[in-house]
Amino acid sequence: MIPKGKLLIIGGKEDRDGDEPDMEEKNNNFSPNEILKLLVTSNDDRIEVITTATSEPEEMQETYTRTFEEIGYTNFGFLDICDDQVHTDFYLKRIEEAKTIFFTGGDQDKICRFLQPSVLTEVLKKKYNEEEGFMIAGTSAGAMCMPKIVILEAVNGEAILEHDIDLDSGLGFIENCIIDTHFAHRARFGRLSHAVILHQECWGIGLGEDTALLIEEGHKATCKGSGSVWIINAKEIRQTNTETAKKGFPVYVENLKVHILTDNCKIDLMNNIFEGAGTGDQ
Repeated sequence: MIPKGKLLIIGGKEDRDGDEPDMEEKNNNFSPNEILKLLVTSNDDRIEVITTATSEPEEMQETYTRTFEEIGYTNFGFLDICDDQVHTDFYLKRIEEAKTIFFTGGDQDKICRFLQPSVLTEVLKKKYNEEEGFMIAGTSAGAMCMPKIVILEAVNGEAILEHDIDLDSGLGFIENCIIDTHFAHRARFGRLSHAVILHQECWGIGLGEDTALLIEEGHKATCKGSGSVWIINAKEIRQTNTETAKKGFPVYVENLKVHILTDNCKIDLMNNIFEGAGTGDQ
């Protein structure tokens, strides 16, 4: 089934305006709030922001209220959904009437623990599959929870060590990917590589800060933002010791492949087709 909705997965720090004063000077592709402007096409469209992942929902509400008002959004609200609230009519009704659902950052384990086995998530999947133009968006932990498999915790060291990564079931909006965020800034190449070596049927998607992938029809992905998206492909690896390495010993791998996407580069995650975005001399 080809989903009629869209996914917008963001690497974190997408509201960069004022965050780093020299960003615009360093990167000619920087545009304040560029990514969040993709959430809706009309102010008639409702955005519901789910703050379940964060331990400071009030602060998160203040941050996004300020940012959305700068963009010009007026039709938005916040849902801090906890375990005993996921089946209530109040939350289900608001989800059903929204055009965009946006998951904030925080702890991806909290999102998966509260929402993964819920009616609310089933409603989201139904809307994503059947409703034209419906968007599910997420930043940082809110992006990491979207696939069928989620990274909960991993060691960031000089080597990939066997048994140093904790994977679990995510929300399942997309099945053939594992997502990591703040990718270059927090040096997460090793842990995402480890995840896809263990699940070679999946793409590893490493999202840079102020960078996103817009995924349409379930597999047609376009990079947006000022940073990079790293796509790790373990489908053609040859030698690796993941099945024999003992706990705490380093993992090796041969023929792990990487694509690097920047703004407006495209990749077809079903057919492995990459399309560049020109030379930047527009």
